[in-house]
Amino acid sequence: QLQLVESGGGLVQPGGSLRLSCAVSGFTLDNYVIAWFRQAPGKEREGVSCISSSDGSTYYVDSVKGRFIISRDNDKNMVYLQMNSLIPEDTAVYYCAAAPGACSWYLEDDYDMDDWGRGTLVTVSL
Repeated sequence: QLQLVESGGGLVQPGGSLRLSCAVSGFTLDNYVIAWFRQAPGKEREGVSCISSSDGSTYYVDSVKGRFIISRDNDKNMVYLQMNSLIPEDTAVYYCAAAPGACSWYLEDDYDMDDWGRGTLVTVSL
C-alpha cells in the first residue's frame, strides 16, 4: 500500500498558474502509475492526468490539454501537476492516486485506483 500526500493548492486568479505536488511513499511496484483526479462541488470525480513510472508516458483529459503538464521526479518520489492558464472551471479538490498497470485502465476504462491522497483544494477566483 502506498501513501500519497498532495500539496500546493490555494487561491489563484484566472489566467494564473499553480503547481501541485504529490509525495509518494510505501511499498510500490515498478509498473505503478500515478494520476491526478479532481472533484468540484456537486460534480462527479474526473481523471485529469496520469503518468507511468516505468516509461514516463502521459495522459491528459481534453479540457486541460495544452494547459496542464504532469511530471515526475523518481529520485524524490514526487509527481507534479503544473497548471497554467487556469480558469474558474478548474476549481476543485485535486487528488493524486496510484495503481498498477496502465493509465488507460483508470482514465479511460474507469477502473478504480488503489491508493488515494486526501486532496488539496484549488480555487480559481473570478
